[in-house]
Amino acid sequence: MDVLSARLSALSPSETFAMAQKSNELKAQGIDVINMSVGEPDFTTPGHIKQAAKKAIDDNFSFYSPVAGFADLKKAVCEKLHKENGLEYTPAQIVVSGGAKQSLCNVILSIVDRGDEVIIPAPYWVSYPEMVKLAEGTPVFVDAGIDQAFKITPRQLEEAITPRTKALILCSPSNPTGSVYTQEELKAMVAVLEKHPHVYVIADEIYEHINYVGKHESIAQFDAIRDHVVVVNGVSKAYAMTGWRIGWIAAPQWIASACSMLQGQYTSGPSSVSQKAAVAAYTGDQACVKEMRTAFERRRNLIVSLLKEIPGLKVSKPMGAFYIFPDCKSYLGKSYRGRRIETATDLAMYLLEEGHVACVGGDAFGAPGCIRLSYAISDENIQKAVARMKDALARLS
Repeated sequence: MDVLSARLSALSPSETFAMAQKSNELKAQGIDVINMSVGEPDFTTPGHIKQAAKKAIDDNFSFYSPVAGFADLKKAVCEKLHKENGLEYTPAQIVVSGGAKQSLCNVILSIVDRGDEVIIPAPYWVSYPEMVKLAEGTPVFVDAGIDQAFKITPRQLEEAITPRTKALILCSPSNPTGSVYTQEELKAMVAVLEKHPHVYVIADEIYEHINYVGKHESIAQFDAIRDHVVVVNGVSKAYAMTGWRIGWIAAPQWIASACSMLQGQYTSGPSSVSQKAAVAAYTGDQACVKEMRTAFERRRNLIVSLLKEIPGLKVSKPMGAFYIFPDCKSYLGKSYRGRRIETATDLAMYLLEEGHVACVGGDAFGAPGCIRLSYAISDENIQKAVARMKDALARLS
């Protein structure tokens, strides 16, 4: 009899990748599917970054890299944090990993014990609760609906903290909602966290450069809790480098050392060539970042205006990232040709099979009345996709 470990049996599969797979299966049958399910920029990696990778290959960077990353990349990260965020870290406080997802998991596995509680604002990225469960911790969800722009309040945070709380995971700009916490909102949360020094903040800032409000605000800027914050970031979104798999943390020294020790036992250092490409990303011309952000903002404006024309959808204008998270509750309970839509996941499947648009039901993100659409696609495909959605939704009654 084949028996999986209890640890693995407790995990749920990723709905985003599941929907992407179903989309690809339909495409393989010759069906024209517009995929808005996966959070991946449709841009290619900028040329100067690719050139740095080619040079690294020619310079024979083909050996094991240091577990926590090359010194020049860690230095470049420190300089980026100083210049862009006003944050001071030493290279010893930086740990480079195989993507920000590994960076997050490293931190959670390093500080969360069995029975520890981790506060996760909902809607949330699908992997947060699974990582907490992997560490045998307990996810504690705090709901923040569309009426509060998908952002939790200081009062909600205060009410969620218990003696067993180990961490708060804060994602801004947010996946899946695109919400962005302002400096004042962060300051109000810090006032709560100051009273609970046993709570650490894991700040997922991977969408830092894709924001439409100006300067990114990091919760690590507040001295009162600075020693209790771990910043998680990487090159995948800002530089269109998803496949290069480079993420990193900036953390208190003891957490950085723990993550390095953990990583040393199960993956070792990340790709040497990818790290050299990441150095070029951080130290080279940043015009590419601005150009991509400008394109995403144009697409954001386009999709917001188009979705607002669909009766029954409630739309919150995202302030960052490249997702929109419309409330679709008015369509739940409706039917088409005997097919009844009970959940947002049902609706996502209906839109895939009837409208040939792939999105992800909000159930996977802790928001069962919403769907997530990624607008990291061309303007033309955004227009086509929303037109298909409008037609498919109009058939439900």
